[in-house]
Amino acid sequence: MTMTPLKNRYHDAPRAADFTIDQAWGTYTADEHDRWDRLFRRQREIARNRACEAALQAMNELELSASGIPHMGELSDKLEKITGWRVVPVAELVPDEVFFEHLANRRFPAGAFIRPEAEFDYLQEPDIFHDIFGHVPLLANPVFADFMEAYGKGGQRAMQLGQLHNLARLYWYTVEFGLIREEGGLRIYGAGILSSPQETVFALEDDSPNRIAFDLQRIMRTKYIIDDFQQTYFVIDSFDALLDACYKDFGNVYQEVKDADDIEAHETTSQDGLIHRGTFDYFRTKAGL
Repeated sequence: MTMTPLKNRYHDAPRAADFTIDQAWGTYTADEHDRWDRLFRRQREIARNRACEAALQAMNELELSASGIPHMGELSDKLEKITGWRVVPVAELVPDEVFFEHLANRRFPAGAFIRPEAEFDYLQEPDIFHDIFGHVPLLANPVFADFMEAYGKGGQRAMQLGQLHNLARLYWYTVEFGLIREEGGLRIYGAGILSSPQETVFALEDDSPNRIAFDLQRIMRTKYIIDDFQQTYFVIDSFDALLDACYKDFGNVYQEVKDADDIEAHETTSQDGLIHRGTFDYFRTKAGL
């Protein structure tokens, strides 16, 4: 699934001190707007009955649609009225300290470029579709919005303590690849799943991956893979429960996990709240085993 990413259209755009750029919305081509529309229509249909209710409701409230690439300023004006968050355009992934500073101040840095047609189904670096379709809707949920602000402030603290790798795992297994229990069963809230048609189905319906109840220290010890479907997904009971578990100084938590062994992405432990033990059939087949 790996490929060399193409240079995006904003690569040489002037950047402010906080790495934000001018989205220059009027310069998107008709083909780029059409690409957004096709991505949106496909993923909205696949996400139906699979995405969490909060995400689906927010897409309607924010008026996300298959009508061209969103203007981040206009989208921010709607979002800010709901939770005080804004979406700010950037050219590409920003340095960690810049990312945390934005989150701590209720700004979400979103890539302004849209993937080229050659990378329609998969790309390595998050583009505007991943960031806006995947991340922005839940920023309209007051509890999740508070969690993201707390994460930004926690990131600043983790950098001071040299524990950023532990905190990055929390982001990966929640914000990017998290599942949540709802009345109809497990649903998706992680943006990395929500913006991927293949992983949307895989995360919920394939027998291959483990599905394990959320445990903060367990997650901070767990490695992850970046170039394939996840071998383990962690499940929260609610956004309130996620915020309650994480709305604190992680100093003591870092001390407890600092000397503990890392857990491989596919492993389970005797302490896990195991919801589903994966068969790993997908991964074995791919490896030719």
